[in-house]
Amino acid sequence: MPSSTVCCGRRETWSEVSGSAELPLAPAPAVAPAPAEPPLTRAAYAALADRVKLLSWLSLAWMTVEGAVALAAGFSAGSIALVGFGLDSVVEGVASVVIIWRFTGDRTFSDAAERRSQTLVAWQFFLLAPYVAIESVRGLVTGERPDVTEVGIALAVGSVVLMPLLGVAKQRLADQLGSAATRGEGRQNMLCAYLAGALLAGLLANALLGAWWLDPAVGLLIAGVAVKEGRDALRGDGCGCCASPLEGVLVADDVECRDACCG
Repeated sequence: MPSSTVCCGRRETWSEVSGSAELPLAPAPAVAPAPAEPPLTRAAYAALADRVKLLSWLSLAWMTVEGAVALAAGFSAGSIALVGFGLDSVVEGVASVVIIWRFTGDRTFSDAAERRSQTLVAWQFFLLAPYVAIESVRGLVTGERPDVTEVGIALAVGSVVLMPLLGVAKQRLADQLGSAATRGEGRQNMLCAYLAGALLAGLLANALLGAWWLDPAVGLLIAGVAVKEGRDALRGDGCGCCASPLEGVLVADDVECRDACCG
């Protein structure tokens, strides 16, 4: 029960008196903004670019072997998914060549070379999808059964292990360089890993369970994912022309470039 007191001939409760003497709250301390990361020097940028090129050379070497083996085994076994996987390897090899070109010589510091490379890498995805989709539909309609291929299974296992390592490393470097082209190539490596996993499941299902229809189904998956990744790469995640981390390079304010690069 609240106590009361008499003030100026009127009885007031303690709550009224104490309420009128409310102390002001102390203002919250201002939080200092996080310091911006310093821009890269040309020497640091060039060192990162050399690492990207090294990874792209490693990708190109693997893709050459992977593509040749997958196409040969795929045509021999009549596996649409394996042929599609081989074609994806060819596309990824071309993307690696584009990135090596992008970071060679004076093009290393060129925004124009970055934009051209980004577009070339993105369109590689679209070259793959139509053939694989048509062949997959044909396989489902005709019921053509692929043969069991141990070589294809071994190849898929190798890609499942190696490709994520390359893809993650390239995408980290892409973030540091502000390079959408490099990020697109890294996405292709990750796509290769996902497709290798799906391919492995389809080949094992065909070998162990006789589930032949999984082979063209995986082919359709390859085609669909390729279109999606192509659109993402063309839009340009982490676009270099919008925010270059290189010291002395200003952020581009060209509306056409920003819209094309960053969606």
